Amino acid sequence: MRFDIVTLFPAIFDGYLTQSLLEKAINKGLVEIHRHDLRDWAADTPHRKVDDRPFGGGPGMLLQVDVTVPCVEDVQQMAQEPPRMILLTPQGKRFDQPMAEDLALSKRVMLLCGRYEGFDQRVVDILQPEEVSVGDFVLNGGEVAAMTIIDGVVRLLPGVLGDENSSVDDSFSRGNRLLEFPQYTRPREFRGHTVPEVLLGGNHEAIAAWRAEQSRIKTQQRRADLLDP
Repeated sequence: MRFDIVTLFPAIFDGYLTQSLLEKAINKGLVEIHRHDLRDWAADTPHRKVDDRPFGGGPGMLLQVDVTVPCVEDVQQMAQEPPRMILLTPQGKRFDQPMAEDLALSKRVMLLCGRYEGFDQRVVDILQPEEVSVGDFVLNGGEVAAMTIIDGVVRLLPGVLGDENSSVDDSFSRGNRLLEFPQYTRPREFRGHTVPEVLLGGNHEAIAAWRAEQSRIKTQQRRADLLDP
C-alpha cells in the first residue's frame, strides 16, 4: 500500500517512520510512505511562498490554490494507481474504525495536510477530496492527523501485525460497537490486585462469556452511546 503525504513540514514524519510496526512494514515492502513538500511547487522560487491573506479580511493565511492543485496533480501521476485523496480538516467526516477498514482496502492513499487557516476553498472545489477529521478539535496542522490515519490503516494490512487476529477484537473493529474487554498477564497478583479466576481455568467457553460481559459493562460505563437503545 502506498501513502503520499502533501505537507509543508515533511521532516515532522522523520521519527514516526522509523519506529515500531510501521518501520517493519516499510522494510518488508508492505507499505510505502512518500512525502511531498508543497513548497517545491511554489512559483516564487527564492522565497517558496505558498500562502497569502484571505480575500475579505480575517486572521491568518490560506494555502494557495495555484500551488496546491498543481502539486497534487503532479503527485497523482507519480504512480499508476490513482489515489484515494483525503484532505485533513476539522470540518470533515469523523475518522473511525470502519473508515480505517475501508481505507485498508485501497492500494494508494493521498493525504493533504493543511496549515494556518487551511486551504483556499477552490482546492476542494477542483480536486474534490474526501474531507476527514480525527476529532472535534483543532490542531496546528494536518500532519498529526495524517499519522493517526496511517497508524489506524497500516495495522490492518495483512502481514503487519505478528498475529493476524490481533485486531479482530479491538474496540470498534469489524462493526463491533463494544469496547474491548480487560486483559491481564503475569504476575497473577500485584499489590492486592489479582487476575480473575475465570481466565486461569482453561474453560474457553466461560472465558468468552466473561469477556463478552466485560465488554458490555465497560461500554455501558464509558460509552453508553454505542449501545442499542
